[in-house]
Amino acid sequence: MRLIACALMFSATIATSAQQKPIILHDAALVDGTGAQVRPHVDITIHKGYIDSVRPAFKEAPKNVEIVDCTGKTVIPGLISAHSHLGILLDNAAPSGNAYTDENVTKALNQFERYGVTTIVSLGLNRDLVYQLRDQQHEGKLGGTTILTAGRGIGVPNGAPGLDVPPAQIYRPANAEEARKDVAELAGHHADLVKLWLDSGHGKIPAMEPAVYTAIIEEAHKHHLKVAAHVYSLADAKSLINANVDILAHSVRDQTVDSGFAQSLIDHKIWYIPTLSLDEAFYLYAEDPDVMKSEFFQQAAGPQLLAKLQASDYAEKTIAAPQTEQAKKDHEIAMKNLKTLYDAGVNIAFGTDSGAVPGRIPGFTEHRELEDLVAARLTPLQAITLATGENGRLLHELNSKINVGLIKDGYSADLIILSGDPLMDIHNTHKIDAVYHHGVLVPNTPPHN
Repeated sequence: MRLIACALMFSATIATSAQQKPIILHDAALVDGTGAQVRPHVDITIHKGYIDSVRPAFKEAPKNVEIVDCTGKTVIPGLISAHSHLGILLDNAAPSGNAYTDENVTKALNQFERYGVTTIVSLGLNRDLVYQLRDQQHEGKLGGTTILTAGRGIGVPNGAPGLDVPPAQIYRPANAEEARKDVAELAGHHADLVKLWLDSGHGKIPAMEPAVYTAIIEEAHKHHLKVAAHVYSLADAKSLINANVDILAHSVRDQTVDSGFAQSLIDHKIWYIPTLSLDEAFYLYAEDPDVMKSEFFQQAAGPQLLAKLQASDYAEKTIAAPQTEQAKKDHEIAMKNLKTLYDAGVNIAFGTDSGAVPGRIPGFTEHRELEDLVAARLTPLQAITLATGENGRLLHELNSKINVGLIKDGYSADLIILSGDPLMDIHNTHKIDAVYHHGVLVPNTPPHN
C-alpha cells in the first residue's frame, strides 16, 4: 500500500475527477458529519469526485485502486464556511480598493482549500468577477475552495457596511423600489442568496428602513432566493424574523436571548451563524500572542499581516483601544447566546467572517471558530458537525444540487485526513495530513506545528 504524497503538482488539483481510478482511504477513524459517534476501521472509497462507498476496512486489498493508509488517523468532511468574504484585503493585511482582482481572490480560494475549508459562501461585497470565477469552477477550469456567492450584497447609503470597499462592490438602495431592482439584478446573475446589512453601528450610522429590508426579502423570495442579514442587536433580529428573513449572519450581541427568541427562530426555520471569532479577532493576537507562534498560523497570516500584528506597539495600542472592551463584551454574549440557541434546537450554521478585516484569516480562522465553539461548551463532535453536515444542510437549501458536508455515498468527496483525534482535542484539526476536494488531493497542506 502507498500513502499518496501531499506534494503533488498544482495541475493535479484541476485534473478532471473522472480520470481518476478509485481511491480507498483505508482503515480510518471516521467522523462523518452527521453528528454520529466516530466509526473506527472504515474504508472510504472515492471515485470520480464523489464518495462511492463507506464500509468496514478490508482484510485483503482490492486491485486497480489507489490505497491511502489511514491507520491511526481520523477522517472528517471538508470544512464549510457559510460566512466569509473575498477580495476585500490585500495580503490578509489591509483593506484596499485594489484587492478585488482575479489574482488576489484566487490566492484566497487556494488558501481556504489547503487549510481544509473546501466550500465557502462569500457573503457580499463582490462585484461581478465572482460570478466569472464561480463559472470557471463549474467548468473545471479553476481550483480552490468552492464558491457560493451573494454577489454585491445590499447596504445603506452612508451606512452599513462600513468596510473600505469601492462603491461598485455593493448596492446601496435609497428606497424599496431601488432595493427590488437590486435584488432582480442579483437574481439575473444567479446569485446563490441575497445579503443585506441593516444595523446602525451603535447609533453612529443610518440604519436600513424597515420598508427597504422588507422589500429585499419579499423580492428575493419571489426569485426563490434566501436572504441572510448582518445583525447585531436583538431588536433588529426580531424585526428581521417578522420580515421572514432566512439567515441571521452573526450573533445577537447586545443582550442575552431567551427561550422565546429561540422558539421564534425554530418556528420560522431560520438559520443562525454565530461567527464567534469575529469579535475575538479584534484583540486575540494582542492578548494571546502565543497563537501567532505556530507555522500553522504564520503561513495563513502571511508576512504582511504578521509584521502588523508583531509590531512593538501593536499589543499595547490594541488592548487600550475602546473597541477592544466592547469586542470582549460582544464575544462573551455571543458565546452565551450560541449555547442557549444550540441547546434549544435552533438551526446553527458555521461561519467566521474570514477575509473581511485583518485578523480574520482565510483557513486559519475556521479552525479558530471550532475552538471557540468548544469554549462555548459545545463538544468537539458538535462543533465539527456544525462546520460540516449542518452547513451542508444549509447549502442544500440554497441549491438542491449541492451535496457537501457528509462522508456518505453520493456526496462530494471533500475530506480531511488528520493525524490527531479532533474529538479528544479540537486543536487536532490543525494536524492536517491531506485534504481531498472533489476527490482530488490538494497540494501544500499547512504544517502541523
